[in-house]
Amino acid sequence: MAKVLIIAEQRDGRLKKSTFELIGASHAAGNETHVALLGESIAGLAQELADYGAQKIHVGDHTGLKFYTSEAYAKVLLPMIQSLSPGIILASHTPTGRDLMPRLAAQLNVGLASDCTQLSFAGEQIQVRRPVYAGKATVEVEFLGAGPRMATVRPNAIGIPKPDSTKQAEVISLTVALGTPVTRVVEVIKGTSARPDVTEASIVISGGRSLKNAENFKLLEDTADVVGGAVGASRAAVDAGYRPHRDQVGQTGKVVSPSLYVACGISGAIQHLAGMRTSKIIVAINTDPEAPIFQVADYGVVGDLFTVVPLLQEELKKIRDH
Repeated sequence: MAKVLIIAEQRDGRLKKSTFELIGASHAAGNETHVALLGESIAGLAQELADYGAQKIHVGDHTGLKFYTSEAYAKVLLPMIQSLSPGIILASHTPTGRDLMPRLAAQLNVGLASDCTQLSFAGEQIQVRRPVYAGKATVEVEFLGAGPRMATVRPNAIGIPKPDSTKQAEVISLTVALGTPVTRVVEVIKGTSARPDVTEASIVISGGRSLKNAENFKLLEDTADVVGGAVGASRAAVDAGYRPHRDQVGQTGKVVSPSLYVACGISGAIQHLAGMRTSKIIVAINTDPEAPIFQVADYGVVGDLFTVVPLLQEELKKIRDH
């Protein structure tokens, strides 16, 4: 049994689903599962973490933690980690995890395995697998030396367990001493979309440059709304101004692992495949039967997306309504 620390992620008082994945995996392995939760007015989220198996929740509640910065979070987490001495530290491979975990690893002088798609526990050790060469291969990472084993895990890679509201956890208040910060968040400008983020969604419908303009993405938006999915885009579509960068899927965008990924008019350049190859089911719609996307697709439709997607939308509506 290992002592595991999971760094929870929340935005505006709502916990990210990827945090529940990590807690559930640690709890299922019989580990002593600790969770660090930072923010402002977030103490009420502790029970939700306990529902998924957290045993001890370390809460840092402070106005200086309302908005995430790696400087502030590290100032709170580093002394807590040094006092707790966990054998394993995990976080989600999100923009926050990608920013915070390397900083902590450097301060602790230990290694970090990032963007892991598989995770298993073996006593005080963890075994992780991560993609290399733009997703063409994967490697199993071994941790050497002393200090905690640190890893970020791709959202949707493990799966979320069922919560149990009867579980209880010990809540521990952290001392927050931020001093005078070097960096601070001045303003957060939020998008207006009510759809889930592509990294969190279980269904992602993405479009490429073949959609021809930004207005035609409404076809994908309407289809995604039928199933509560997110809308993604290839780099070519983003570069053409059809979608904002926050929706870009790929090596230079966001990495996703949904249960269902539908690629509409996307040829399948290696940079795009690197961002969605680990999706559970991949459906490709393209007029070119030789498009590389078909090499990784579980199901492929050779046809015009403007003909196929409306038919798909109607079928999804039937499934939803019945």
